Amino acid sequence: MSLSSKIAMTDYKICAGMPSVEVFHHGKIITIQREENTAATIRAEYAVTARKCPPYCIQPMQLAPGVGTLGELEVLDYLKRIRQGESNLMVIDSRTPDWYAKGTIPGAANIAYAQDMAGRASDLPGVKKSLLELFGVKEVAGVYDFSAAYTLAIFCNGPWCGQTPNYIHTLLGLGYPSTRIKWYRGGMQDWCSLGLTVI
Repeated sequence: MSLSSKIAMTDYKICAGMPSVEVFHHGKIITIQREENTAATIRAEYAVTARKCPPYCIQPMQLAPGVGTLGELEVLDYLKRIRQGESNLMVIDSRTPDWYAKGTIPGAANIAYAQDMAGRASDLPGVKKSLLELFGVKEVAGVYDFSAAYTLAIFCNGPWCGQTPNYIHTLLGLGYPSTRIKWYRGGMQDWCSLGLTVI
């Protein structure tokens, strides 16, 4: 029996009618599905409940006006649409490389938050230029043109992590359209707690 046949028959579906989702990750097809091992537990780094604030402060549900907040099904929808060829979308893991190396959502690009970016975008022309070039933004006569800016779904460790909120506020400070920024607030903690595939 093929893997796709086994997944279709599973009792551990993502949701009704969705046993799994296939995505591209570094040029390979990866299947995202729910963990079937009933003895599996959440990763230790996401099981911790005592976190000092700052820096680990609980973030609001609505991060900024116009910025949409996503759940897992919406993130999976973005990943499916990207695999189907929709090129104006990106799912971004904004965590630092050490966190990314511990595991990420398949299909996410690691474009890390840099702590020196927070609220200082105008002081960092190199960072500003590289971020904008990655996201479909053009510079015309010294002014940024966001008309072709990608829709970005950005995540970090979870609702207690400030990496994505700072990343998003930096993008907004650059003039990035808020309606093209989506925030997966639950991040890796929620993803792992639901037993979804991590790579």
